Amino acid sequence: MNVVTTCKIKGRIKEELIEKYPQINFVWSDEVDDIDQHIPTANILITYGEGDEVTVERLEKATSLEWIMVISAGLDEMPLKTIHDKGIQVTNARGIHVTPMAEYAIAMLLQVSRQAKALMKSEQEHIWDRTVKMEEISGKKMLIAGTGAIGQEVARLAKAFNIETIGISRSGQLKDHFDRCYPNESLNEYISEADFVVGILPATTETEGFFGAKAFELMKEDAIFLNMGRGKTVDESALIEALQANQFHHAVLDVFEEEPLPKSSPLWDLENTTITPHLSGISRHYQPRAFDIFEENLKSFLDDKKLVKNVIDPKRGY
Repeated sequence: MNVVTTCKIKGRIKEELIEKYPQINFVWSDEVDDIDQHIPTANILITYGEGDEVTVERLEKATSLEWIMVISAGLDEMPLKTIHDKGIQVTNARGIHVTPMAEYAIAMLLQVSRQAKALMKSEQEHIWDRTVKMEEISGKKMLIAGTGAIGQEVARLAKAFNIETIGISRSGQLKDHFDRCYPNESLNEYISEADFVVGILPATTETEGFFGAKAFELMKEDAIFLNMGRGKTVDESALIEALQANQFHHAVLDVFEEEPLPKSSPLWDLENTTITPHLSGISRHYQPRAFDIFEENLKSFLDDKKLVKNVIDPKRGY
């Protein structure tokens, strides 16, 4: 059996896999030429699923491919129709981002509320300024769009600050750590209540432009909007217009319609915006956690070709 990668894997993880599974031929490809050379004989492909790592052309050459392990959560750059048509099984690393992304959300909300940017600027300029306006996040309301594992962890941490949590999801089913939950179509009905609006949605046909002009218009003037799901879930033009018009207080953005965010984007220069380069889920524990999921599935796959964790439906994209 041949396992081929399209990305750099930590040396310790490679060594452990080779030692544990001597019956498997691991090919550690992270260069385009290597991938093209080995993809025709790959039975299992390990990839981040980003950019041109997995293309229709490569999949057409992958005549032996049975399973793709995506060591990230998002699948919006994957050729899912071709994957479905070829009957290739797919799993992802959903769940490994829970801790870093939840910590990121709370950290960013505190950063804005406690004026971290202004304090750092004063420090760099050696200015002793005690007039900087400080706000608290405790006792407020948070609306979270996306009530999966990450959303539930954000809600759990928010409870430490006595924050009321409102969940928005496709089903509207009440989930752990949420006070209330509603279906997607209720967003504009409840967004005006929130002091903090957090987007953790995947990119699907249903979620494209989920946060649009109407949602931004309805937000409180002092509200903070944070998106760490996918850039396509936000109408970026409408967001820019809302920020330029100061319709709400601040936006924290980790994901964008186009990445890297073009230098020409107005978002870079807006004072009421914080930009981070799609790193809310980054942690030194990232790959070890992803490969724990891979190994759990690998053991089952070796036994009877079945996958048991984080199985993706290519038709739905999640």
